[in-house]
Amino acid sequence: MSKQSKTKLELTWIGKDKKPKLEPRILVEDNSKSYHASHKVSEDDIFDNKLIYGDNLLALKALEAKYTGQVKCIYIDPPYNTGAAFDHYDDGLEHSTWLSLMQQRIHLLKKLLHEKGVIFVQIDDKEMAYLRILMDEVFERKNFLNMIVVKTSDPSGHKTVNPSPYSQTEYILMYCKDRSKYVYEQQYIKSDYDQSYGKYITNINEHYSKWNSCSLNEVVATHHGFNDVKSAKKSIGKLDFEQLVADFANQNSDSVYQATAISNAAGRAIVEMRDESKLNPGVVYKFPREEYDDVYILNGRQIYFYSNKIKSIEGELVPAKPLTNLWSDIPWNGIASEGDVVFKNGKKPEKLIKRCIEMSTDKGDIVLDSFAGSGTTGAVAHKMGRRWIMVELGEHCHTHIIPRLKKVIDGDDQSGISKSVNWQGGGGFSYYKLAPSLLEQDRWGRWVISKEYDAAMLAEAICKLEGFTYEPSDIEWWNHGYSTEQDRIYVTTQTLSTAQQHALSEEVGTERSLLVCCSAFQDTGDRFSNLTLKKIPKMVLSRCEWGHDDYSLNINNRPTEEETGDDSLAIPRQDGLFDDSIQG
Repeated sequence: MSKQSKTKLELTWIGKDKKPKLEPRILVEDNSKSYHASHKVSEDDIFDNKLIYGDNLLALKALEAKYTGQVKCIYIDPPYNTGAAFDHYDDGLEHSTWLSLMQQRIHLLKKLLHEKGVIFVQIDDKEMAYLRILMDEVFERKNFLNMIVVKTSDPSGHKTVNPSPYSQTEYILMYCKDRSKYVYEQQYIKSDYDQSYGKYITNINEHYSKWNSCSLNEVVATHHGFNDVKSAKKSIGKLDFEQLVADFANQNSDSVYQATAISNAAGRAIVEMRDESKLNPGVVYKFPREEYDDVYILNGRQIYFYSNKIKSIEGELVPAKPLTNLWSDIPWNGIASEGDVVFKNGKKPEKLIKRCIEMSTDKGDIVLDSFAGSGTTGAVAHKMGRRWIMVELGEHCHTHIIPRLKKVIDGDDQSGISKSVNWQGGGGFSYYKLAPSLLEQDRWGRWVISKEYDAAMLAEAICKLEGFTYEPSDIEWWNHGYSTEQDRIYVTTQTLSTAQQHALSEEVGTERSLLVCCSAFQDTGDRFSNLTLKKIPKMVLSRCEWGHDDYSLNINNRPTEEETGDDSLAIPRQDGLFDDSIQG
């Protein structure tokens, strides 16, 4: 392959190739913070939702083993890189740090995404262009679906004092995992009455050959006791009359129509019927179709019924139009009260999240938000009958998200989308913390198993590190999990003697193999062919960055020139450390 053919368009920045060796932590449930409805409200109640408290990069790594390829919809609203944390640093450092933060997370999110799944990333204009290129690189440009423009506010007061036109939009970058497997079902939003539908068939239930057509405005005027349209508008006003027409059209959409032109590309049979219809004015023709609605033709034009524009939107039959990539119909004013939690400058409307979930999932699918904020994504997914996973490190996980979800589960939250989905409560969630690092340093600087790990936690952690599914047997005391039908794993802090190895080998038998992870063992060579022995913690020492709990954006930890012993610029890493100060 030539050098030129290997060249690709990509975004580069300081520290791009510095990827942390993440520890795949286990998740530890805290039952005191988990919450479930006292009884099932419906058969569709979902209880296995997850709220995870901890660093979101480590949390995504913790989810990788079980949820790779399982998440149907990802919505994230990451920090927007406003520059507030970077007052004393140049733009290159600001962008580099933020891009590294995003790159590491997006790579893991892609792994978790289902082959038919979609990711939505909401961002403002400060980093949108950079993020677009980064997403193209990770997901590939062919899997870009759309850039949605969201109207978030209107100019008012001091907000309008700007050196350039006022910004009232944000952006949602929409990518799929695999374009060849992605299927989009047309979405619709509410629209106003279309006045081009100005004709009305007075006897729609009779045979089409007997249909009588007249002006819709005249029908509405007569229906409301007026002699004609002019007197109706004069009596009640033009706008009020137009509203009466819109309401009548909505309630009688099967009889309201507009006459649309039929192009020469419509098909020979329809074109011939069109031309014949022109020669016989006033006669209705019918062209039957098996898989589509029949075509009715009058005076050389198609009778296109208003019912084709009526859709069910949020439980109401209304005129609708196809959803575009300009979302200006979602109100942002008044969302502060949604979920009964206040989350200044970071809260998103429930209706916005609902639309993203509707576009990409069915009931029972998994929705993930790794920047949970006030918990809007989980609240909406819960009300919509989807399973959800949320990750949040801030204390608002406890002060905002948990109280909000409790109200949702109890049916007390009737804000946001609750009424449109007829939410009555039900379901539940489990609260998890990331386990501490498996290894810690003792007083002499040696890496040892953390004292916070009991036997079960240790077995689960080693299973995850070795690629085994943790599933301890109720019968076989040594069987802690499996990787295949024949391969098992046993984790212990004991030192195994030859006699103990012999006993294990006998129990495992010749049809299976056992990976034994222990503190030490007597070397028996290849005597027990169905056993493979490894020492803890030596077997995992080089695998990960142990003892790192925070990979969040935190440049306040930047070392000074005196601390580094170097007057060069240190390259930031997402754990707050720098290349010339890596520990362990």
